[in-house]
Amino acid sequence: MITDTTSLHLEKIVPQAEDFLPLLGTDYVELYVGNAKQSALYYQTAFGFQPLAYAGLETGLKDRVSYVLRQNNITLVLTSSLVPDGPINAHINQHGDGVKVIALWVDDAAKSWKETTSRGAASYMEPQVRKDENGEVILSGIHTYGETVHLFVQRSGYKGLFLPGFKEWKPVYRPSSLGLKYVDHMVGNVGWGEMNKWVDFYARVMGFAQLVSFDDKDISTEYTALMSKVMSNGNGRIKFPINEPAKGRKKSQIEEYIDFYQGAGVQHIAVATDNIVETVTAMKDRGVEFLYVPVTYYDDILDRVGHIDEDLAPLKELGILIDRDDEGYLLQLFTKPIVDRPTLFFEIIQRKGAKSFGKGNFRALFEAIEREQASRGTL
Repeated sequence: MITDTTSLHLEKIVPQAEDFLPLLGTDYVELYVGNAKQSALYYQTAFGFQPLAYAGLETGLKDRVSYVLRQNNITLVLTSSLVPDGPINAHINQHGDGVKVIALWVDDAAKSWKETTSRGAASYMEPQVRKDENGEVILSGIHTYGETVHLFVQRSGYKGLFLPGFKEWKPVYRPSSLGLKYVDHMVGNVGWGEMNKWVDFYARVMGFAQLVSFDDKDISTEYTALMSKVMSNGNGRIKFPINEPAKGRKKSQIEEYIDFYQGAGVQHIAVATDNIVETVTAMKDRGVEFLYVPVTYYDDILDRVGHIDEDLAPLKELGILIDRDDEGYLLQLFTKPIVDRPTLFFEIIQRKGAKSFGKGNFRALFEAIEREQASRGTL
């Protein structure tokens, strides 16, 4: 029997997001990391990202170095400091390796900055023009939760690889791509009682609409719980679930994240694939570790989700989770934290029509996370 999905609180008619801030997609995600050269090698090897561009001493930068990697429509920027102090090192000292910038592709960066700051956003970067022989890019930015920022990137007048100031990066080592297509969503963890504040921020400042919400009855186990609301822009290309802790018998994954990240920040990046079995198999072969799901999860899974196109055996072997909503179904799997602190991780997701976020898998997922917390002594 297929699970009733109406308990998702999914709005049958999603409130129309306002049009004052049209967003074309995720332009790039920038992480501040302790060693950008080594992190770039990891993302090439483990995730199949391809080398694209570089900026550092050789391009005239004196305080930082950045490596840019791309796989289909996903662009990562890995940035490290070249000096012993400054904002990059301060960020890493406090948070460890983590997401600093979620850059959004727009038609008009100056207008995006004006619209958002006039609605209460704190300015991170006033509109500025960067030029080189390939044209110009206009950038602006605002602060969001924690130390995370949104940059608005207007690149219609630019023909270069990435941004002015970057040169082509052509290492000999180029492992193959693994079928990752685009950023499906990015999840932010915020502190106790802060979820509605940031939901209001995205609605009021950026014109987003609430797509779905989950309370502690939806997302809980015997020990831990959290609450979450998903905000989406009008065309649905940008989706930001916002999580906060909820009371439980033990420390939840959100509390653990806040403790080790020392504040609010991006918990995970969900990236889409058209063939999750092939992608996850290749990632495991390259050393990526995923959360373990007991085989008993699969005993009645088809009774719950109904018919799926895939053979169940490889999904079971890989630990891939399955869920269905009234639009279709999805397949998903979560890595273990990819950094030493139990903070940032990735989700691999394949959507077969489903627009939701795997509510039916929450208990299995959270119990898997709790097993990891117990092994760390942080549950």
